[in-house]
Amino acid sequence: MNDFNFFGSKTQWPLLTWFGVTHPFFNVTASTIIATWAVLGALVITLLLCRFFFHYKKGTIRFVTITIIKAFMNLCAQTLGTFNYRHFSFVMALFLFILYCNLIGMLPFLEEPTADLNTTLALGTFSFLYITTQAIKKRGIKKYIGQYFEPFFLMLPLNVIGKLASVISISFRLFGNLLGGSVITKIFMSFVGQTPTVWYLAAVPIFGSIAYVFIASFFGIFEGFIQAFVFSMLSLTYLSTEIADER
Repeated sequence: MNDFNFFGSKTQWPLLTWFGVTHPFFNVTASTIIATWAVLGALVITLLLCRFFFHYKKGTIRFVTITIIKAFMNLCAQTLGTFNYRHFSFVMALFLFILYCNLIGMLPFLEEPTADLNTTLALGTFSFLYITTQAIKKRGIKKYIGQYFEPFFLMLPLNVIGKLASVISISFRLFGNLLGGSVITKIFMSFVGQTPTVWYLAAVPIFGSIAYVFIASFFGIFEGFIQAFVFSMLSLTYLSTEIADER
């Protein structure tokens, strides 16, 4: 254990100690697991609420929900050339999960799962596997593997690296932006503190509160939404590229 606190942000839970495996590679971060389960619970509650409000013919929440869904449907149709419900569900689920992971850090005692590199790499790997599966279904296994040898077989290593680079790229982009926002917010809060050292914060304490709300809103809500949208749209673009020949 790196930290005595059972739920601390640095606490590592060993998963395979009963089997005699104690290597830290197989440990999981407690705060990431707890926050991820909180996100899944929030998603279930959101879906139940949306289902409840859909029973009403009129309502603000129903209108907003339908507007968001239609916007994503149009994005999928424009990017892929045609609407596909399976691909739409994939992108929508990816966006909502990442968005909730980015926003969960605004709650007390919880940290963003996406500020953990393990989470973003898992999301990138999941996106890669889905895109690869759909490409194989469209092209067939022979044609899919054949593209790694184009324009000639010596390009195989470079083509493999190129595919893996897309996973690493979107994973590190999401991780870096979320971690950076979290660090900046914590630095700002430690700088302001309970007894501000800057004269205008000490003279008018409300400035510190307003500044904190602005910083937390930008990095928590605005940037969280942007990063979730960018990740899901990049995945959709990679999917469109892989199945472009089969439209």
